Amino acid sequence: MLCEKCKKNEATTHIKTNINGVVETHHLCGHCAAEQGYSNNMFAFGIGDLLGSFLGGSAPVSQSVRCPVCGASFDEIAASGKVGCDKCYEVFLDRLVPSLERMHGRSKHVGKRPQTANAQPTVAERINCLRGQLNDAVAAQEFERAAQLRDQIKELEEQDND
Repeated sequence: MLCEKCKKNEATTHIKTNINGVVETHHLCGHCAAEQGYSNNMFAFGIGDLLGSFLGGSAPVSQSVRCPVCGASFDEIAASGKVGCDKCYEVFLDRLVPSLERMHGRSKHVGKRPQTANAQPTVAERINCLRGQLNDAVAAQEFERAAQLRDQIKELEEQDND
């Protein structure tokens, strides 16, 4: 099967994506896959990976970065495809974002939320709402209202930092 992108080389990388319920399959050669951020050995592992720590091929477990809550390392998350806990997203954010964007098309959650989540907006959501109101007040030249909103935003930001 030929590569879908260059239509010259044999397809060696087969990628299946599911974005918003739309499943797509792509067949790419190694060069085109690398251009799109996929590597040929992205999911491969050999005996060296399995015995690497015994043979000095990889860093010992104690030297790798681990989540302080669940103890998962990024290599374990990549191997299993499952994030250990919510703190892992903070610890491994820089390495998770490219994968999340490639798999889901974005790195920020867009979709349904539990009924209880709609009851109490988060501090960040309240601040964003107030900022929108502040911009509207300034545009309408309601400067007293804008000053009140500015003070509310500052108070919420101070609470959030504590």
